[in-house]
Amino acid sequence: MQKRKLGNSNLEVSALGLGCMGMSFGYGPAHDKQEMTALLHSAVECGVTFFDTAEAYGPFANEELLGAALAPLRLQVVIATKFGFKNGKPAEGLDSRPERIREVAEASLKRLNTDYIDLFYQHRVDPDVPIEDVAGTVKDLIDEGKVCHFGLSEAAVQTIRRAHAVQPVTALQSEYSLWTREPESEVLPMLEELGIGFVPFSPLGKGFLTGKIDESATFEGSDIRSILPRFTAEARIANRTLVDLLGRVAEQKRATPAQISLAWLLAQKPWIVPIPGTTKLARLEENIASTAIELTADDLREIDDASSKITVQGARYTESMAKMTNR
Repeated sequence: MQKRKLGNSNLEVSALGLGCMGMSFGYGPAHDKQEMTALLHSAVECGVTFFDTAEAYGPFANEELLGAALAPLRLQVVIATKFGFKNGKPAEGLDSRPERIREVAEASLKRLNTDYIDLFYQHRVDPDVPIEDVAGTVKDLIDEGKVCHFGLSEAAVQTIRRAHAVQPVTALQSEYSLWTREPESEVLPMLEELGIGFVPFSPLGKGFLTGKIDESATFEGSDIRSILPRFTAEARIANRTLVDLLGRVAEQKRATPAQISLAWLLAQKPWIVPIPGTTKLARLEENIASTAIELTADDLREIDDASSKITVQGARYTESMAKMTNR
């Protein structure tokens, strides 16, 4: 597995990370701990060094899973986790008060079975707490050796600049893929200017860009996709044209649509590190193989030209969820 550095920081990680949320939360019932532990160990064996979790995933269960599974491999891996919700529950709203950030840090250290957090993200920007106070609190945790790097998630350009002035931001984590390209207009140029790495979550469009989800798919109540406008049956039918495009390119490259989606992201900037999630070994291996796919300038031009003619149907979040983003 190739390595990449997140921006100008000294944080080096595998070119592809592993988003661990779905093992415990968000896409239906939590998966078997032994099976997920085996998957995490397989990921390390395959060269993955970057693992993404959060107190909100469960809540708490995902951090506990990673803490137990990765403890014997701690020096080989980089673990990112997050703070920012009341009691670790997104439904209860935001809470990035300095005292809460410290509480989360201490609790996450225990659950992760470690004495340092490699990358500590603010999960969503809290409009009631100045970002300077948030950055200052994480700076103190870094000075104390409890945190190594500071990150933000779904933050707007000016918020990132203000935070970066207090404590350098190592990485921004936001949604980015061939069907969510908003970061390209302002965010990516600003990250390049400031030397901040970018960690796209949902790089496979919450599974849609794999081509495995059609209009007949059903999602149970604990699967976040059951309430997302972009995953209504009508939207899935309309958005099939994007999957068809990926399928055509994949056929030329003897690859899968998922691999082309990830290879496209990796080709955008050398400081972009996608974190696709999976609970299956075959999918993990498929995703990792994307790092060996080379898309030429002509390939990228073809994908951009064709995708620019496709209008993605459906908002990526519900209205209440959208209010928590890009502050």
